[in-house]
Amino acid sequence: MFNLKRTHYGGQLRLSDVGTEVILNGWVAKRRDHGGLVFIDLRDRSGIAQVVFNPEHDQDSHVLAHQLRSEFVVAVKGTVETRPKGTVNPELPTGEIEVLVSEMEILNPAKTPPFPLEEKITTNEDLRLQYRYLDLRRPGLKENILARHKAYQAIRNYLAKEGLLEIETPMLIASTPEGARDFLVPSRLLPGSFYALPQSPQLFKQILMVAGMEGYFQIVKCFRDEDLRADRQPEFTQIDIEASFVDEEDIYRLIEGLLAEVFKALLNIDISLPFPRLTYQESMDRFGVDRPDTRFGLELFDAAGLLGGAGFKVFDQIIEQGGQVKGICIPGGAAFSRKDIDDLTTYVAIYGAKGLAYFKVTEEGLESPIAKFFSQEKKDELIKLAEAKAGDIIFFVADKPSVVAPALANLRLNLAERLGLIPGDKFELLWVTDFPLLEYDEEEKRWVASHHPFTSPKETDYHLLETDPGKIKARAYDIVLNGVEIGGGSIRIHRQDIQEKAFSVLGITLEEARRKFGFLLEAFEYGAPPHGGIALGLDRLLAVLLGCESIRDVIAFPKTQSGGCPLTGAPFEVEEKQLRELHLKIRA
Repeated sequence: MFNLKRTHYGGQLRLSDVGTEVILNGWVAKRRDHGGLVFIDLRDRSGIAQVVFNPEHDQDSHVLAHQLRSEFVVAVKGTVETRPKGTVNPELPTGEIEVLVSEMEILNPAKTPPFPLEEKITTNEDLRLQYRYLDLRRPGLKENILARHKAYQAIRNYLAKEGLLEIETPMLIASTPEGARDFLVPSRLLPGSFYALPQSPQLFKQILMVAGMEGYFQIVKCFRDEDLRADRQPEFTQIDIEASFVDEEDIYRLIEGLLAEVFKALLNIDISLPFPRLTYQESMDRFGVDRPDTRFGLELFDAAGLLGGAGFKVFDQIIEQGGQVKGICIPGGAAFSRKDIDDLTTYVAIYGAKGLAYFKVTEEGLESPIAKFFSQEKKDELIKLAEAKAGDIIFFVADKPSVVAPALANLRLNLAERLGLIPGDKFELLWVTDFPLLEYDEEEKRWVASHHPFTSPKETDYHLLETDPGKIKARAYDIVLNGVEIGGGSIRIHRQDIQEKAFSVLGITLEEARRKFGFLLEAFEYGAPPHGGIALGLDRLLAVLLGCESIRDVIAFPKTQSGGCPLTGAPFEVEEKQLRELHLKIRA
Protein backbone atom coordinates (compact mmCIF):
# COMPACT_ATOMS: atom_id res chain seq x y z
CA MET A 1 0.00 0.00 0.00
CA PHE A 2 1.37 3.45 -0.91
CA ASN A 3 2.16 5.62 2.10
CA LEU A 4 0.84 8.75 0.35
CA LYS A 5 -2.87 8.27 -0.21
CA ARG A 6 -4.78 11.13 -1.81
CA THR A 7 -6.65 13.53 0.46
CA HIS A 8 -7.60 16.09 -2.21
CA TYR A 9 -8.00 16.38 -5.98
CA GLY A 10 -5.41 18.89 -7.17
CA GLY A 11 -7.64 20.53 -9.75
CA GLN A 12 -10.17 21.36 -7.04
CA LEU A 13 -7.81 23.30 -4.76
CA ARG A 14 -8.64 26.99 -4.28
CA LEU A 15 -7.50 30.02 -2.24
CA SER A 16 -9.67 28.81 0.64
CA ASP A 17 -7.31 25.81 0.98
CA VAL A 18 -4.23 27.94 1.68
CA GLY A 19 -2.47 26.63 4.80
CA THR A 20 -3.95 23.14 4.40
CA GLU A 21 -1.68 20.09 4.23
CA VAL A 22 -2.74 17.93 1.28
CA ILE A 23 -1.75 14.71 -0.44
CA LEU A 24 -2.16 14.69 -4.21
CA ASN A 25 -1.90 11.77 -6.63
CA GLY A 26 -1.59 12.12 -10.39
CA TRP A 27 0.50 12.34 -13.54
CA VAL A 28 3.29 14.76 -14.37
CA ALA A 29 1.91 16.93 -17.16
CA LYS A 30 4.94 19.26 -17.32
CA ARG A 31 8.20 19.71 -15.45
CA ARG A 32 10.15 22.96 -15.25
CA ASP A 33 13.55 23.34 -13.59
CA HIS A 34 14.20 26.95 -12.53
CA GLY A 35 17.61 26.49 -11.01
CA GLY A 36 17.00 26.00 -7.32
CA LEU A 37 13.26 25.35 -7.65
CA VAL A 38 11.59 22.56 -9.60
CA PHE A 39 7.95 22.96 -10.70
CA ILE A 40 5.60 20.30 -12.02
CA ASP A 41 2.05 20.56 -13.28
CA LEU A 42 0.38 17.63 -11.56
CA ARG A 43 -2.66 16.37 -13.45
CA ASP A 44 -5.52 14.26 -12.16
CA ARG A 45 -9.04 13.91 -13.52
CA SER A 46 -10.10 17.15 -11.80
CA GLY A 47 -7.48 19.31 -13.52
CA ILE A 48 -4.01 20.74 -12.89
CA ALA A 49 -2.25 21.85 -9.71
CA GLN A 50 1.20 23.46 -9.65
CA VAL A 51 3.58 21.65 -7.31
CA VAL A 52 6.86 23.22 -6.09
CA PHE A 53 10.01 21.43 -4.90
CA ASN A 54 12.24 23.72 -2.83
CA PRO A 55 15.57 22.24 -1.59
CA GLU A 56 15.46 24.54 1.42
CA HIS A 57 12.10 23.07 2.42
CA ASP A 58 12.75 19.38 1.65
CA GLN A 59 16.03 18.22 0.15
CA ASP A 60 14.99 14.59 -0.49
CA SER A 61 11.91 15.40 -2.59
CA HIS A 62 13.85 18.07 -4.48
CA VAL A 63 16.49 15.51 -5.49
CA LEU A 64 13.78 13.04 -6.50
CA ALA A 65 12.04 15.71 -8.56
CA HIS A 66 15.00 15.79 -10.99
CA GLN A 67 14.07 12.22 -12.02
CA LEU A 68 10.55 13.17 -13.05
CA ARG A 69 9.49 13.06 -16.68
CA SER A 70 6.24 13.56 -18.53
CA GLU A 71 3.47 11.13 -17.46
CA PHE A 72 5.31 9.73 -14.42
CA VAL A 73 2.74 8.76 -11.75
CA VAL A 74 3.51 10.37 -8.41
CA ALA A 75 2.15 11.08 -4.96
CA VAL A 76 3.11 14.28 -3.14
CA LYS A 77 2.47 15.70 0.31
CA GLY A 78 2.67 19.42 0.86
CA THR A 79 1.08 22.64 2.00
CA VAL A 80 -1.16 24.83 -0.14
CA GLU A 81 0.29 28.35 -0.54
CA THR A 82 -0.54 31.44 -2.56
CA ARG A 83 1.62 31.96 -5.61
CA PRO A 84 4.16 34.78 -5.42
CA LYS A 85 3.11 38.13 -6.86
CA GLY A 86 3.37 38.19 -10.65
CA THR A 87 3.17 34.39 -11.07
CA VAL A 88 -0.61 33.95 -10.93
CA ASN A 89 -1.98 32.03 -13.93
CA PRO A 90 -5.49 33.32 -14.74
CA GLU A 91 -5.95 30.53 -17.32
CA LEU A 92 -6.13 27.86 -14.59
CA PRO A 93 -8.83 27.49 -11.91
CA THR A 94 -5.92 26.71 -9.54
CA GLY A 95 -3.81 29.57 -10.92
CA GLU A 96 -3.66 31.50 -7.64
CA ILE A 97 -2.20 28.70 -5.53
CA GLU A 98 0.57 26.09 -5.51
CA VAL A 99 1.58 23.18 -3.30
CA LEU A 100 4.98 23.33 -1.53
CA VAL A 101 6.15 19.69 -1.33
CA SER A 102 7.45 18.09 1.84
CA GLU A 103 7.38 14.48 0.65
CA MET A 104 7.08 12.66 -2.69
CA GLU A 105 6.94 9.10 -3.96
CA ILE A 106 7.28 8.03 -7.61
CA LEU A 107 4.54 5.44 -7.98
CA ASN A 108 5.41 4.53 -11.56
CA PRO A 109 7.69 5.83 -14.29
CA ALA A 110 6.36 6.18 -17.85
CA LYS A 111 7.60 5.93 -21.41
CA THR A 112 7.49 9.05 -23.55
CA PRO A 113 3.98 9.25 -25.12
CA PRO A 114 3.82 8.80 -28.92
CA PHE A 115 2.07 12.19 -29.24
CA PRO A 116 1.74 15.31 -27.06
CA LEU A 117 -1.09 15.13 -24.53
CA GLU A 118 -2.28 18.65 -25.25
CA GLU A 119 -5.63 20.19 -26.12
CA LYS A 120 -4.94 20.96 -29.78
CA ILE A 121 -2.90 18.41 -31.68
CA THR A 122 -2.70 17.30 -35.32
CA THR A 123 -1.88 13.67 -34.60
CA ASN A 124 -3.54 11.10 -36.87
CA GLU A 125 -6.78 9.86 -35.29
CA ASP A 126 -5.94 6.18 -35.80
CA LEU A 127 -2.78 6.64 -33.71
CA ARG A 128 -4.75 8.42 -31.00
CA LEU A 129 -7.31 5.60 -31.00
CA GLN A 130 -4.52 3.02 -30.76
CA TYR A 131 -3.35 4.79 -27.59
CA ARG A 132 -6.81 5.86 -26.46
CA TYR A 133 -5.83 5.60 -22.79
CA LEU A 134 -3.31 8.39 -23.45
CA ASP A 135 -5.68 10.37 -25.67
CA LEU A 136 -8.23 10.37 -22.83
CA ARG A 137 -5.72 12.20 -20.64
CA ARG A 138 -5.95 15.24 -22.93
CA PRO A 139 -8.06 17.98 -21.28
CA GLY A 140 -10.81 18.34 -23.90
CA LEU A 141 -11.44 14.64 -24.42
CA LYS A 142 -11.34 13.99 -20.68
CA GLU A 143 -13.89 16.77 -20.10
CA ASN A 144 -16.17 15.17 -22.68
CA ILE A 145 -16.17 11.87 -20.79
CA LEU A 146 -16.80 13.66 -17.49
CA ALA A 147 -19.68 15.53 -19.14
CA ARG A 148 -21.08 12.19 -20.33
CA HIS A 149 -21.05 10.99 -16.73
CA LYS A 150 -22.96 14.11 -15.63
CA ALA A 151 -25.50 13.52 -18.39
CA TYR A 152 -26.05 9.92 -17.24
CA GLN A 153 -26.73 11.06 -13.69
CA ALA A 154 -29.09 13.85 -14.76
CA ILE A 155 -31.02 11.49 -17.07
CA ARG A 156 -31.40 8.73 -14.51
CA ASN A 157 -32.41 11.08 -11.69
CA TYR A 158 -34.99 12.90 -13.82
CA LEU A 159 -36.63 9.83 -15.33
CA ALA A 160 -36.76 8.02 -11.98
CA LYS A 161 -38.37 11.14 -10.45
CA GLU A 162 -40.93 11.03 -13.28
CA GLY A 163 -41.89 7.51 -12.24
CA LEU A 164 -40.16 5.50 -14.98
CA LEU A 165 -38.44 2.23 -14.11
CA GLU A 166 -34.90 1.47 -15.33
CA ILE A 167 -35.10 -2.05 -16.76
CA GLU A 168 -32.44 -3.92 -18.74
CA THR A 169 -33.34 -5.79 -21.92
CA PRO A 170 -31.38 -8.68 -23.53
CA MET A 171 -28.30 -8.26 -25.70
CA LEU A 172 -28.72 -11.65 -27.42
CA ILE A 173 -32.04 -11.63 -29.27
CA ALA A 174 -33.79 -12.94 -32.37
CA SER A 175 -33.12 -11.17 -35.64
CA THR A 176 -36.06 -9.05 -36.79
CA PRO A 177 -36.69 -7.54 -40.24
CA GLU A 178 -37.60 -4.00 -41.32
CA GLY A 179 -34.43 -2.41 -39.97
CA ALA A 180 -30.73 -2.04 -40.70
CA ARG A 181 -28.41 -5.05 -41.03
CA ASP A 182 -28.02 -7.04 -37.81
CA PHE A 183 -24.79 -8.14 -36.16
CA LEU A 184 -25.14 -11.93 -35.78
CA VAL A 185 -23.69 -14.11 -33.01
CA PRO A 186 -23.39 -17.87 -33.68
CA SER A 187 -24.72 -20.26 -31.05
CA ARG A 188 -22.34 -23.02 -29.92
CA LEU A 189 -25.11 -25.01 -28.21
CA LEU A 190 -27.52 -24.83 -31.15
CA PRO A 191 -25.41 -25.46 -34.26
CA GLY A 192 -26.45 -23.41 -37.26
CA SER A 193 -28.49 -20.99 -35.16
CA PHE A 194 -27.65 -17.39 -34.45
CA TYR A 195 -28.50 -14.60 -32.06
CA ALA A 196 -28.68 -10.98 -33.21
CA LEU A 197 -27.39 -7.99 -31.28
CA PRO A 198 -30.26 -5.52 -30.79
CA GLN A 199 -30.60 -2.53 -33.10
CA SER A 200 -32.84 -1.14 -30.36
CA PRO A 201 -34.94 -2.60 -27.52
CA GLN A 202 -38.12 -1.73 -29.48
CA LEU A 203 -39.98 -5.02 -29.16
CA PHE A 204 -38.93 -5.67 -25.58
CA LYS A 205 -39.94 -2.24 -24.36
CA GLN A 206 -43.37 -2.69 -25.93
CA ILE A 207 -43.66 -6.08 -24.23
CA LEU A 208 -42.79 -4.37 -20.94
CA MET A 209 -45.86 -2.20 -21.45
CA VAL A 210 -47.98 -5.34 -21.92
CA ALA A 211 -46.34 -6.62 -18.72
CA GLY A 212 -47.78 -3.68 -16.82
CA MET A 213 -44.54 -1.80 -16.12
CA GLU A 214 -46.27 1.37 -17.48
CA GLY A 215 -43.09 3.44 -17.64
CA TYR A 216 -39.63 2.20 -18.69
CA PHE A 217 -36.27 3.72 -19.54
CA GLN A 218 -32.81 2.42 -20.26
CA ILE A 219 -29.50 3.96 -21.28
CA VAL A 220 -28.66 1.15 -23.64
CA LYS A 221 -26.12 -0.02 -26.19
CA CYS A 222 -27.52 -0.68 -29.68
CA PHE A 223 -25.84 -2.27 -32.68
CA ARG A 224 -26.22 -1.76 -36.43
CA ASP A 225 -24.01 -3.26 -39.10
CA GLU A 226 -24.08 -0.31 -41.50
CA ASP A 227 -21.74 2.03 -43.35
CA LEU A 228 -20.20 4.54 -40.96
CA ARG A 229 -19.94 8.33 -40.97
CA ALA A 230 -18.90 10.99 -38.47
CA ASP A 231 -22.21 10.57 -36.60
CA ARG A 232 -22.43 6.77 -36.87
CA GLN A 233 -20.84 3.92 -34.93
CA PRO A 234 -21.49 0.16 -35.14
CA GLU A 235 -22.34 0.33 -31.43
CA PHE A 236 -23.99 3.43 -30.05
CA THR A 237 -25.90 4.51 -26.96
CA GLN A 238 -29.48 5.66 -26.80
CA ILE A 239 -31.82 6.86 -24.08
CA ASP A 240 -34.74 4.50 -24.60
CA ILE A 241 -38.16 5.35 -23.18
CA GLU A 242 -41.63 3.78 -23.33
CA ALA A 243 -44.77 4.56 -21.36
CA SER A 244 -48.38 3.36 -21.19
CA PHE A 245 -51.59 5.39 -21.28
CA VAL A 246 -49.83 8.35 -22.90
CA ASP A 247 -50.29 10.55 -25.93
CA GLU A 248 -47.91 12.81 -27.86
CA GLU A 249 -48.25 15.66 -25.38
CA ASP A 250 -47.07 13.42 -22.53
CA ILE A 251 -43.95 12.45 -24.49
CA TYR A 252 -43.24 16.07 -25.45
CA ARG A 253 -43.47 17.23 -21.84
CA LEU A 254 -41.29 14.38 -20.56
CA ILE A 255 -38.52 14.88 -23.11
CA GLU A 256 -38.51 18.67 -22.85
CA GLY A 257 -38.03 18.34 -19.11
CA LEU A 258 -35.31 15.74 -19.60
CA LEU A 259 -33.35 17.92 -22.03
CA ALA A 260 -33.75 20.91 -19.73
CA GLU A 261 -32.05 18.85 -16.99
CA VAL A 262 -29.22 17.80 -19.30
CA PHE A 263 -28.58 21.36 -20.53
CA LYS A 264 -28.49 22.60 -16.95
CA ALA A 265 -26.20 19.81 -15.75
CA LEU A 266 -23.69 20.11 -18.61
CA LEU A 267 -23.79 23.76 -19.69
CA ASN A 268 -25.62 25.51 -16.83
CA ILE A 269 -28.09 26.81 -19.43
CA ASP A 270 -31.82 27.25 -18.81
CA ILE A 271 -33.57 26.39 -22.07
CA SER A 272 -36.95 27.78 -23.02
CA LEU A 273 -39.95 25.44 -22.76
CA PRO A 274 -42.02 24.27 -24.56
CA PHE A 275 -40.11 23.70 -27.79
CA PRO A 276 -41.47 25.02 -31.09
CA ARG A 277 -43.17 22.49 -33.36
CA LEU A 278 -43.19 22.08 -37.13
CA THR A 279 -45.11 19.54 -39.11
CA TYR A 280 -43.10 17.41 -41.50
CA GLN A 281 -44.66 19.21 -44.45
CA GLU A 282 -43.91 22.68 -43.02
CA SER A 283 -40.32 21.66 -42.43
CA MET A 284 -39.90 20.33 -45.96
CA ASP A 285 -41.56 23.40 -47.48
CA ARG A 286 -39.46 25.92 -45.54
CA PHE A 287 -36.13 24.13 -45.17
CA GLY A 288 -36.09 21.15 -47.55
CA VAL A 289 -35.32 18.70 -44.73
CA ASP A 290 -37.19 17.12 -41.82
CA ARG A 291 -34.42 18.11 -39.35
CA PRO A 292 -34.04 21.85 -39.97
CA ASP A 293 -31.37 24.06 -38.47
CA THR A 294 -33.41 27.08 -37.37
CA ARG A 295 -30.54 29.11 -35.91
CA PHE A 296 -30.51 31.22 -39.08
CA GLY A 297 -32.95 32.25 -41.80
CA LEU A 298 -32.46 31.59 -45.53
CA GLU A 299 -35.80 29.82 -45.80
CA LEU A 300 -36.94 28.35 -49.10
CA PHE A 301 -39.91 29.74 -51.00
CA ASP A 302 -42.13 28.37 -53.75
CA ALA A 303 -41.83 30.37 -56.97
CA ALA A 304 -43.73 28.06 -59.33
CA GLY A 305 -46.94 30.08 -59.16
CA LEU A 306 -45.12 33.31 -59.91
CA LEU A 307 -42.53 32.27 -62.50
CA GLY A 308 -44.46 29.52 -64.27
CA GLY A 309 -46.14 30.30 -67.57
CA ALA A 310 -43.86 33.23 -68.30
CA GLY A 311 -42.24 31.62 -71.32
CA PHE A 312 -39.08 30.26 -69.73
CA LYS A 313 -39.32 26.70 -71.04
CA VAL A 314 -37.17 25.03 -68.37
CA PHE A 315 -39.48 26.21 -65.58
CA ASP A 316 -42.68 25.72 -67.58
CA GLN A 317 -41.91 22.12 -68.57
CA ILE A 318 -40.96 21.09 -65.04
CA ILE A 319 -44.11 22.63 -63.59
CA GLU A 320 -46.26 20.91 -66.24
CA GLN A 321 -44.67 17.57 -65.25
CA GLY A 322 -45.64 18.11 -61.60
CA GLY A 323 -42.23 19.41 -60.52
CA GLN A 324 -41.29 22.37 -58.36
CA VAL A 325 -39.53 25.70 -58.77
CA LYS A 326 -38.22 26.81 -55.39
CA GLY A 327 -35.83 29.57 -54.46
CA ILE A 328 -33.59 30.85 -51.70
CA CYS A 329 -32.34 34.42 -51.16
CA ILE A 330 -28.73 34.82 -50.04
CA PRO A 331 -27.80 38.17 -48.44
CA GLY A 332 -24.75 39.79 -50.07
CA GLY A 333 -24.68 37.10 -52.73
CA ALA A 334 -24.70 39.56 -55.62
CA ALA A 335 -20.95 39.79 -55.05
CA PHE A 336 -20.53 36.15 -56.09
CA SER A 337 -18.34 35.77 -59.17
CA ARG A 338 -19.20 33.68 -62.20
CA LYS A 339 -16.81 31.02 -60.86
CA ASP A 340 -18.55 31.08 -57.46
CA ILE A 341 -21.90 30.44 -59.15
CA ASP A 342 -20.42 27.69 -61.35
CA ASP A 343 -18.97 26.01 -58.24
CA LEU A 344 -22.36 26.16 -56.52
CA THR A 345 -24.00 24.72 -59.62
CA THR A 346 -21.57 21.81 -59.45
CA TYR A 347 -22.34 21.45 -55.75
CA VAL A 348 -26.13 21.12 -56.17
CA ALA A 349 -25.53 18.61 -58.98
CA ILE A 350 -24.35 16.21 -56.26
CA TYR A 351 -27.99 16.08 -55.16
CA GLY A 352 -29.35 15.56 -58.66
CA ALA A 353 -30.06 19.18 -59.68
CA LYS A 354 -29.50 19.77 -63.39
CA GLY A 355 -28.84 23.47 -62.96
CA LEU A 356 -28.92 26.50 -60.67
CA ALA A 357 -30.78 29.54 -62.00
CA TYR A 358 -30.21 32.90 -60.32
CA PHE A 359 -31.08 36.57 -60.19
CA LYS A 360 -28.67 39.15 -58.77
CA VAL A 361 -30.52 41.99 -57.02
CA THR A 362 -29.15 45.47 -57.85
CA GLU A 363 -30.36 49.00 -57.24
CA GLU A 364 -31.66 48.96 -60.83
CA GLY A 365 -33.48 45.63 -60.48
CA LEU A 366 -32.74 41.97 -61.28
CA GLU A 367 -29.81 40.81 -63.39
CA SER A 368 -29.66 37.30 -64.83
CA PRO A 369 -29.19 35.42 -68.11
CA ILE A 370 -32.88 34.47 -67.78
CA ALA A 371 -34.17 37.91 -66.77
CA LYS A 372 -35.43 38.60 -70.32
CA PHE A 373 -38.09 35.88 -69.99
CA PHE A 374 -39.93 37.67 -67.17
CA SER A 375 -41.88 40.90 -67.14
CA GLN A 376 -40.94 43.78 -64.89
CA GLU A 377 -44.08 43.13 -62.87
CA LYS A 378 -43.02 39.49 -62.32
CA LYS A 379 -39.53 40.59 -61.29
CA ASP A 380 -40.88 43.16 -58.84
CA GLU A 381 -43.17 40.52 -57.32
CA LEU A 382 -40.23 38.12 -57.06
CA ILE A 383 -38.22 40.65 -55.05
CA LYS A 384 -41.14 40.93 -52.62
CA LEU A 385 -41.67 37.16 -52.47
CA ALA A 386 -37.98 36.51 -51.76
CA GLU A 387 -37.79 39.48 -49.34
CA ALA A 388 -34.65 40.45 -51.25
CA LYS A 389 -32.74 43.70 -51.23
CA ALA A 390 -29.98 45.22 -53.32
CA GLY A 391 -26.78 43.18 -53.03
CA ASP A 392 -28.55 39.84 -52.60
CA ILE A 393 -28.74 36.88 -54.97
CA ILE A 394 -31.75 34.60 -55.47
CA PHE A 395 -31.03 31.00 -56.48
CA PHE A 396 -33.57 28.58 -57.97
CA VAL A 397 -33.70 24.83 -58.43
CA ALA A 398 -36.40 23.42 -60.71
CA ASP A 399 -36.97 19.68 -60.70
CA LYS A 400 -39.03 16.95 -59.09
CA PRO A 401 -39.54 17.44 -55.30
CA SER A 402 -37.09 14.66 -54.39
CA VAL A 403 -34.31 16.67 -56.09
CA VAL A 404 -35.34 20.22 -55.21
CA ALA A 405 -35.51 19.58 -51.45
CA PRO A 406 -32.02 18.11 -50.85
CA ALA A 407 -30.36 20.43 -53.39
CA LEU A 408 -31.65 23.63 -51.77
CA ALA A 409 -31.43 22.30 -48.21
CA ASN A 410 -27.74 21.53 -48.62
CA LEU A 411 -27.10 24.76 -50.54
CA ARG A 412 -28.69 26.62 -47.62
CA LEU A 413 -26.36 24.99 -45.09
CA ASN A 414 -23.31 25.34 -47.34
CA LEU A 415 -23.78 29.07 -47.84
CA ALA A 416 -24.79 29.78 -44.25
CA GLU A 417 -21.55 28.18 -43.08
CA ARG A 418 -19.47 29.93 -45.74
CA LEU A 419 -20.99 33.34 -44.94
CA GLY A 420 -20.72 32.90 -41.16
CA LEU A 421 -24.48 33.04 -40.59
CA ILE A 422 -24.66 30.15 -38.10
CA PRO A 423 -24.26 31.31 -34.47
CA GLY A 424 -21.99 28.78 -32.81
CA ASP A 425 -23.14 29.61 -29.28
CA LYS A 426 -26.85 29.15 -29.91
CA PHE A 427 -29.02 26.08 -29.35
CA GLU A 428 -32.32 25.66 -31.18
CA LEU A 429 -34.59 22.74 -30.26
CA LEU A 430 -37.83 21.83 -32.00
CA TRP A 431 -40.26 19.01 -32.60
CA VAL A 432 -41.08 17.78 -36.09
CA THR A 433 -44.45 16.04 -36.17
CA ASP A 434 -47.05 14.49 -38.50
CA PHE A 435 -44.68 12.41 -40.60
CA PRO A 436 -46.03 10.25 -43.43
CA LEU A 437 -46.80 6.80 -42.07
CA LEU A 438 -45.58 5.10 -45.26
CA GLU A 439 -43.10 5.58 -48.08
CA TYR A 440 -43.38 4.00 -51.51
CA ASP A 441 -40.39 1.87 -52.50
CA GLU A 442 -39.99 2.24 -56.27
CA GLU A 443 -37.65 -0.76 -56.53
CA GLU A 444 -39.86 -3.18 -54.61
CA LYS A 445 -43.10 -1.54 -55.83
CA ARG A 446 -44.67 -1.57 -52.39
CA TRP A 447 -45.33 0.59 -49.35
CA VAL A 448 -42.77 0.45 -46.53
CA ALA A 449 -43.00 1.83 -43.01
CA SER A 450 -41.36 5.24 -42.60
CA HIS A 451 -40.65 4.47 -38.94
CA HIS A 452 -41.54 0.86 -38.11
CA PRO A 453 -44.61 -1.37 -38.64
CA PHE A 454 -45.98 -0.69 -35.13
CA THR A 455 -46.25 3.10 -35.51
CA SER A 456 -49.84 4.22 -35.13
CA PRO A 457 -51.61 6.18 -37.85
CA LYS A 458 -53.52 9.26 -36.75
CA GLU A 459 -57.00 8.14 -35.72
CA THR A 460 -58.55 10.48 -38.29
CA ASP A 461 -56.60 8.62 -41.00
CA TYR A 462 -57.61 5.04 -40.14
CA HIS A 463 -59.99 4.92 -43.12
CA LEU A 464 -57.11 5.73 -45.51
CA LEU A 465 -55.43 2.40 -44.76
CA GLU A 466 -57.75 0.79 -47.28
CA THR A 467 -58.23 3.69 -49.70
CA ASP A 468 -55.18 6.01 -49.92
CA PRO A 469 -52.19 4.84 -47.81
CA GLY A 470 -49.87 7.55 -49.14
CA LYS A 471 -51.87 10.27 -47.39
CA ILE A 472 -51.80 8.70 -43.93
CA LYS A 473 -50.08 10.76 -41.23
CA ALA A 474 -48.27 8.93 -38.44
CA ARG A 475 -48.39 9.66 -34.74
CA ALA A 476 -44.62 10.01 -34.98
CA TYR A 477 -42.29 12.76 -33.84
CA ASP A 478 -38.62 13.70 -34.01
CA ILE A 479 -36.66 16.01 -31.74
CA VAL A 480 -34.11 18.20 -33.56
CA LEU A 481 -31.21 20.21 -32.12
CA ASN A 482 -29.32 22.63 -34.37
CA GLY A 483 -30.24 20.68 -37.48
CA VAL A 484 -29.34 17.29 -35.98
CA GLU A 485 -32.00 14.68 -35.30
CA ILE A 486 -31.23 13.64 -31.73
CA GLY A 487 -34.27 11.44 -31.20
CA GLY A 488 -37.45 10.03 -32.60
CA GLY A 489 -40.42 7.98 -31.58
CA SER A 490 -44.13 7.39 -31.95
CA ILE A 491 -47.36 6.33 -30.37
CA ARG A 492 -47.69 2.62 -31.13
CA ILE A 493 -50.53 0.57 -32.57
CA HIS A 494 -52.21 -1.36 -29.75
CA ARG A 495 -55.40 -2.45 -31.52
CA GLN A 496 -55.21 -5.78 -33.31
CA ASP A 497 -57.56 -4.76 -36.14
CA ILE A 498 -55.47 -1.68 -36.98
CA GLN A 499 -52.24 -3.68 -36.78
CA GLU A 500 -53.61 -6.27 -39.21
CA LYS A 501 -54.61 -3.52 -41.67
CA ALA A 502 -51.17 -1.93 -41.35
CA PHE A 503 -49.50 -5.26 -42.10
CA SER A 504 -51.77 -5.70 -45.10
CA VAL A 505 -50.78 -2.32 -46.56
CA LEU A 506 -47.12 -3.25 -46.07
CA GLY A 507 -47.67 -6.49 -47.94
CA ILE A 508 -47.06 -8.58 -44.82
CA THR A 509 -49.45 -11.52 -44.44
CA LEU A 510 -50.61 -12.57 -40.99
CA GLU A 511 -48.58 -15.78 -41.34
CA GLU A 512 -45.48 -13.78 -42.21
CA ALA A 513 -46.15 -11.34 -39.36
CA ARG A 514 -46.44 -14.24 -36.93
CA ARG A 515 -43.15 -15.60 -38.18
CA LYS A 516 -41.36 -12.26 -37.86
CA PHE A 517 -42.98 -10.72 -34.79
CA GLY A 518 -44.91 -13.64 -33.31
CA PHE A 519 -43.91 -13.19 -29.68
CA LEU A 520 -44.93 -9.50 -29.70
CA LEU A 521 -48.23 -10.11 -31.49
CA GLU A 522 -49.10 -12.90 -29.10
CA ALA A 523 -48.32 -10.62 -26.17
CA PHE A 524 -50.71 -8.02 -27.61
CA GLU A 525 -53.52 -10.58 -27.32
CA TYR A 526 -53.26 -10.50 -23.53
CA GLY A 527 -54.31 -6.90 -22.92
CA ALA A 528 -51.99 -4.36 -24.52
CA PRO A 529 -52.43 -0.82 -23.17
CA PRO A 530 -52.16 2.26 -25.38
CA HIS A 531 -48.48 3.14 -25.31
CA GLY A 532 -45.75 5.14 -26.99
CA GLY A 533 -42.14 6.09 -26.62
CA ILE A 534 -39.01 7.65 -27.98
CA ALA A 535 -35.29 6.97 -28.28
CA LEU A 536 -32.70 9.74 -28.00
CA GLY A 537 -29.22 9.28 -29.47
CA LEU A 538 -27.02 10.07 -26.49
CA ASP A 539 -23.80 10.23 -28.52
CA ARG A 540 -25.26 12.70 -31.02
CA LEU A 541 -26.82 14.81 -28.28
CA LEU A 542 -23.54 15.12 -26.39
CA ALA A 543 -21.56 15.83 -29.56
CA VAL A 544 -23.81 18.80 -30.38
CA LEU A 545 -23.87 20.14 -26.82
CA LEU A 546 -20.09 19.90 -26.44
CA GLY A 547 -19.32 21.27 -29.92
CA CYS A 548 -17.63 18.11 -31.21
CA GLU A 549 -17.24 17.38 -34.91
CA SER A 550 -17.62 13.63 -34.41
CA ILE A 551 -19.46 11.43 -31.93
CA ARG A 552 -16.14 9.59 -31.52
CA ASP A 553 -15.08 12.52 -29.33
CA VAL A 554 -17.76 11.74 -26.73
CA ILE A 555 -17.25 7.95 -26.62
CA ALA A 556 -14.53 6.51 -24.42
CA PHE A 557 -13.53 3.72 -26.81
CA PRO A 558 -15.01 4.33 -30.28
CA LYS A 559 -14.43 2.48 -33.52
CA THR A 560 -12.85 4.03 -36.61
CA GLN A 561 -14.93 4.95 -39.65
CA SER A 562 -14.14 1.50 -41.05
CA GLY A 563 -15.49 -0.15 -37.89
CA GLY A 564 -12.12 -1.16 -36.46
CA CYS A 565 -10.66 -0.74 -32.98
CA PRO A 566 -6.95 0.18 -33.22
CA LEU A 567 -6.58 -0.29 -29.45
CA THR A 568 -7.60 -3.96 -29.33
CA GLY A 569 -7.25 -4.96 -32.98
CA ALA A 570 -10.94 -5.88 -33.33
CA PRO A 571 -12.37 -7.26 -35.51
CA PHE A 572 -9.82 -10.07 -35.70
CA GLU A 573 -9.40 -13.53 -37.16
CA VAL A 574 -10.26 -16.38 -34.82
CA GLU A 575 -8.56 -19.72 -34.39
CA GLU A 576 -9.75 -22.80 -36.26
CA LYS A 577 -10.63 -24.45 -32.94
CA GLN A 578 -13.09 -21.66 -32.10
CA LEU A 579 -14.72 -21.97 -35.52
CA ARG A 580 -15.12 -25.74 -35.10
CA GLU A 581 -16.79 -25.21 -31.70
CA LEU A 582 -19.28 -22.88 -33.37
CA HIS A 583 -19.77 -25.24 -36.34
CA LEU A 584 -18.54 -22.54 -38.72
CA LYS A 585 -16.17 -22.56 -41.63
CA ILE A 586 -14.64 -19.51 -43.35
CA ARG A 587 -15.23 -19.56 -47.08
CA ALA A 588 -12.86 -17.32 -49.05
